[in-house]
Amino acid sequence: MVQERTLPVFHASESQITKEEALLLYEDMILGRFFEDKCAEMYYRGKMFGFVHLYNGQEAVASGVIKAMRPDEDYVCSTYRDHVHALSAGVPAKEVMAELFGKATGCSKGRGGSMHMFSAEHHLLGGYAFVAEGIPVATGTAFQSKYRREALGDRNADQVTACFFGDGACNNGQFFECLNMAALWKLPILYVVENNKWAIGMAHERATSQPEIYKKASVFGMAGVEVDGMDVLAVYSAAKEAIARARAGEGPTLIEALTYRFRGHSLADPDELRSKEEKEFWFTRDPIKKLAAHVTEHNLATQEELKTIEQKIQERVNEAVRFAEESPEPDPSELRRYIFAEDN
Repeated sequence: MVQERTLPVFHASESQITKEEALLLYEDMILGRFFEDKCAEMYYRGKMFGFVHLYNGQEAVASGVIKAMRPDEDYVCSTYRDHVHALSAGVPAKEVMAELFGKATGCSKGRGGSMHMFSAEHHLLGGYAFVAEGIPVATGTAFQSKYRREALGDRNADQVTACFFGDGACNNGQFFECLNMAALWKLPILYVVENNKWAIGMAHERATSQPEIYKKASVFGMAGVEVDGMDVLAVYSAAKEAIARARAGEGPTLIEALTYRFRGHSLADPDELRSKEEKEFWFTRDPIKKLAAHVTEHNLATQEELKTIEQKIQERVNEAVRFAEESPEPDPSELRRYIFAEDN
């Protein structure tokens, strides 16, 4: 049975957006979708190994939150489903693809693979394989921003951190402990729950006593909002409000984005647990098609402009594959390098 909640707090009809913003969001979501489709192709061709978790269907969450932040200044913390978060944070597609190929030119020098993308340059705090593992890391990052600003007097330390995790992480201890600390200390952080209804093969409603995750914010006295995670304009609007609140010193926000992954948990998952009815219901809510319809109906862009963006992104993804294929393997002599921090 398909279960749907009442209309979330934020939705597109309430969102005001410029043409520049609309095309930025569309390009970013197309990059995420085309990149992941190419990853599936490369995985099945034997170019990638291990577990690969794709993001198809959830693009509105990454784009809506990260594109509302300051590029290369604010922080992003991801999960094992991290390729698209890395792309939205500004990590070049060729470096992400090279990492997936295990090449030395990858953003983690070929050491991280699919689940451990990292880029200090782009303030990407990493992908984390253990469920909820990134929540304490992101909370600590938000604490250092506040500490630098208030204790050390650095007026430029007004960075905001966005911490992404799934619905399954909300039953873990780190979630409750970190939200408590963040609320007590009014940390500049967004806790973004990508509620795609399934924690691997466990249906969300079967795993928690309170399925409406955003309501858990009230326990800690912090702001909590529910948003349509298949509507990038709704996510973008909610994120901008939460970011402004965090940067003003008003504390954290818990954002529950109701979304859905269009593929199985990983590329090794036959995806037999979810019903055909459920999948078809969510396929009709494709966030990319929804944004395309919105921008054309409101005369923000033409179909030709959107097509041009798609062609440009497809070539970028193809170039990323060529770069990854031509890049060198990590040198065996450096097997133990990057275990410890190095002097600059």
